[in-house]
Amino acid sequence: MKRPAPVTDLLSALLRGTPAELRLKEGRIWEVWDEAVGDKIASHAQPATFREGTLTLHVDSSPWLQQLNYLKKDLIAKVNEALDEELVKELQLKGGKVRKPSAAGITKPARRELTAEEQAWAKEQAESAADPELRAIFESLIRKDREHRG
Repeated sequence: MKRPAPVTDLLSALLRGTPAELRLKEGRIWEVWDEAVGDKIASHAQPATFREGTLTLHVDSSPWLQQLNYLKKDLIAKVNEALDEELVKELQLKGGKVRKPSAAGITKPARRELTAEEQAWAKEQAESAADPELRAIFESLIRKDREHRG
């Protein structure tokens, strides 16, 4: 392995062929929803449950319930495209409380400039990695950690 693998890839490999593999795939619906359907729709409708191919959405108002009813096929297609597979077969719409899209509430953590001593320390720590690519990745991670520590 040339680079560290994402945890989701490791879990997928570990759970392959088990019922938990399907649950892991289904969980991705919540990850892709906002981007797949866009901010406008995501601010009024959010996934609530998923069972046997049916995705239930909580929708914050009657007008949006009616509008989304007309867009069901498009929403299903967009979510399945974002998932790279056809998991969602039906949409069920229900009135309910909707959290705002995740992008709206994200604030980036404060970063600070590293001192020359801290930069040298990060480089020194990364030297233990023999592979140059891994060494660069390791040094970058150490620097980012230090930048966010304050």
